[in-house]
Amino acid sequence: MRPRPLVVFDRLDLLEWQFCQRISRLSTYRPWRITLQAASRLGDWPVWVLLILAQPWLQPNGAWRVLQYSVIALFAVAVYRLVKTRLCRERPFITYSEGIECCEPARDRYSFPSGHTMHAVMFSVLVVAHTPWLLPVVLPLTLLIAISRVGLGLHYVSDVLAGAAMGYAFALASLYWMG
Repeated sequence: MRPRPLVVFDRLDLLEWQFCQRISRLSTYRPWRITLQAASRLGDWPVWVLLILAQPWLQPNGAWRVLQYSVIALFAVAVYRLVKTRLCRERPFITYSEGIECCEPARDRYSFPSGHTMHAVMFSVLVVAHTPWLLPVVLPLTLLIAISRVGLGLHYVSDVLAGAAMGYAFALASLYWMG
């Protein structure tokens, strides 16, 4: 027996599915789909691991930042997994299989919140707080990763917004506790 999602998700799904369908339809254009798939794959982990590992070369106290970013990332993943496995919101391409196409393999069945967006926002806030000159690089990438999650049929907009809010909160907590 699979877990029952919250009633609020049923209502949100109905409100969001047409918008998600329109956004995911744009993925029929091959160059746009390839761009979204590339952004999604970068958001899996490569960009963030490279940013973490590059900290010693980007700023004087970079070794401390490697520890800070790693600790908050592990904490964020633990909380994210807990939330995702308890709330059990089906992905849009599962709920609306005829209206929303999945253009990228999903890691699991559930969509709320968007972990890609959570990490993108979290690391962007941290990186910009310590190396503001990287803003022109991380901001467009973060936005593209967030858009890719809806555009590829993997998340609803509210999943992405929740992931962004969680990422922002984790980044602020990290900055408050660890500087």
